[in-house]
Amino acid sequence: MPAQPAYDLLSLGEVLLRLDPGEGRVRTSRQFTAWEGGGEYNVARGARRCFGMRTGILTAFADNEIGRLIEDLIFQGGVDSSLVKWVPYDGMGKRVRNPINFTERGFGVRGAKGSVDRGHSAASQIKPGDFDFDHIFGTLGCKWLHTGGIFAGLSESTAEVTIQACEAAKKHGVTVSYDLNYRPSLWQERGGFAGSQALNRQLAPYVNVMIGVLSDDPPVASSTPTDPNDIFAAEDAKLRPMMEKLAAQYPNLHTIAATLRRVHTASVNDWGALCWHKGAFHRSRNYPRFDILDRIGAGDSFVAGLIHGLLMENDAQKAVDYGAAHGALAMTTPGDTSMATFPEVQKLAEGGDAKVQR
Repeated sequence: MPAQPAYDLLSLGEVLLRLDPGEGRVRTSRQFTAWEGGGEYNVARGARRCFGMRTGILTAFADNEIGRLIEDLIFQGGVDSSLVKWVPYDGMGKRVRNPINFTERGFGVRGAKGSVDRGHSAASQIKPGDFDFDHIFGTLGCKWLHTGGIFAGLSESTAEVTIQACEAAKKHGVTVSYDLNYRPSLWQERGGFAGSQALNRQLAPYVNVMIGVLSDDPPVASSTPTDPNDIFAAEDAKLRPMMEKLAAQYPNLHTIAATLRRVHTASVNDWGALCWHKGAFHRSRNYPRFDILDRIGAGDSFVAGLIHGLLMENDAQKAVDYGAAHGALAMTTPGDTSMATFPEVQKLAEGGDAKVQR
């Protein structure tokens, strides 16, 4: 790695155009607000806008007006797009397209709902050799690579690229974080949950920071808490031995982190986070009965805060505190990405309130 790397963080993933009907529903709306978003990209954007890190995105777009709109939104987020792969557009989208994500926020008893149109997306067609990772990591330089199960699950070729990127990052001493982020829709024709876990286990030896717990069991609903003084006592007790087991299996992991969430309604959740770091556990403060405007992207905002705490401050407790606070603040504004400032994150992480600031 160069003595002065060009990037603090690079994210490898797909970026979608999100069309948001606001308080309405996709099926009845006549107006939509445009945002950019994507599981891996959201981390780079949050790390840049809230935490001031130098970030970039590794992705691909079809070169048409929609692709250039997404690029313009990325510009507004401050994320470097110079490494984006642009693919000639065929005029009809038969061979390559830009993905669109229609997502409504939900309210009360009506949950959030997404309808994603990502078939033939340029990012899903990224293949080995499209990015020169030795040049990116060895010549340009990067301290941290973030990617995850959404990008890896898009296609067989993106799975291969994810492995290639993680191998190259390890060779050049780049820290790798990987968000398991299982999406059933991506794996329904490729082995389902078992297929995704097989790929995750292939990637795990190259990962340093795992977001979520790699387990052979499918995700299950949160259990009922047993300790009235701790809203996440049951989840905490379940996750700790799983994290320790995973760390023993893969000694390359120095951090395993997970968000804690219990859904009361689409507008009210319990929220928090747990982190295992080099043999010790760290919990964020709990956010009970937390009011939500838009929950999409909260987990990605958690990851951005976690990375800042680990990379820039070398403090696991601050990392989980910043991550949980950043995720909480992201749920108070529309869109996939955070609009929070670092002072707001620090204040909330330290127990601050929502009084008017003048």
